[in-house]
Amino acid sequence: MLKLKTLSLSVACVMFGLSFANGVVAADGAELFKTKTCWSCHGKDAKTPIMPMYPKLAGQSADYAYNQMVDIKSGARNNGQTAAMKGVMGLVSEEEMKAIAQWLSSLPK
Repeated sequence: MLKLKTLSLSVACVMFGLSFANGVVAADGAELFKTKTCWSCHGKDAKTPIMPMYPKLAGQSADYAYNQMVDIKSGARNNGQTAAMKGVMGLVSEEEMKAIAQWLSSLPK
């Protein structure tokens, strides 16, 4: 029994180490949405932005949301309000973008 507990703990530590090594401690899109300050413009629920011109993100396709973040970060998309987003996106890794996009797609519109 002790060997099984030790093995389980070892596996958990390895998994944590792998996720940390990839730059994402937890691929929790909801937490990343908060820590990367997305909520400050798009609303805590991702559907009540602070200004009417800012998009509602809840329920967006994960692929669409991810691609928009990538394009804003790279400068491929530079219209509308993207100037405000560019600085923030510089702090978000591709893995974090994927986690945020997946979370956004799971929300009801």
